[in-house]
Amino acid sequence: MSHYTDNLTQLGGASNAPDSPDKAVLERVPNPQSGTQYVARFTCPEFTSLCPVTGQPDFAHLVIDYVPGDFLVESKSLKLYLQSFRNHGAFHEDCTVGIGRRLADELKPVWLRIGGYWFPRGGIPIDVFWQTGAAPADVWIPDQGVAPYRGRG
Repeated sequence: MSHYTDNLTQLGGASNAPDSPDKAVLERVPNPQSGTQYVARFTCPEFTSLCPVTGQPDFAHLVIDYVPGDFLVESKSLKLYLQSFRNHGAFHEDCTVGIGRRLADELKPVWLRIGGYWFPRGGIPIDVFWQTGAAPADVWIPDQGVAPYRGRG
């Protein structure tokens, strides 16, 4: 593997999903285009967590956009981190904002936003949005492409 991947522990082998988000390891690699502003997007259309009160599953479509600084998130570690929420009880807002903050803390991006488009439970969909600050003015940031919830008609 290249020098970019020398310190990675999860890429290239079997990895089990962590028991909880706190135990998940988010890994990063040097950004080979550091100094160039661009947007990288991760979409997770099948995100799951648990309601902290009832223990029932909650489902969301997450979209994470970021303008990398010196580091990129290693995608397998991100996938395993997101999978760690499957048995984790937290409200929609806590999951969405917590994921965004953890990524921002680990990566130190120029800018990051996360959209959590949660499927209805009890008849009410909840959409949660968080970002690190104002988006850079000279970077093309596309719409997240997730339609607002319209029900069945």
